Amino acid sequence: MMSSTITLALSDELKARIAAVAQQSGKSEHAFMVEALELQTAVAERRTAFVADALLAREEVARCGRVVDADEAFDYLQTRAAGSHARKPDPSSI
Repeated sequence: MMSSTITLALSDELKARIAAVAQQSGKSEHAFMVEALELQTAVAERRTAFVADALLAREEVARCGRVVDADEAFDYLQTRAAGSHARKPDPSSI
């Protein structure tokens, strides 16, 4: 994998905090910062995917016009998970 070098301007306070935490975790400051950037990038990517999925679901509801109340669905799932019989919630029009 190719790598690129970038320069980050960090405040002295943040640099000291990173140094302390990196040392405590047994990592170099560089490795700690790379890991932090990888984690935050993954979080941002998951958030973007979550929002995209939510928008698609919203469009589907708008097309279909039928929804199930979340509390009713949750109650149904809890009852079924407990091994009891439950009537499926009825979808309603929005």
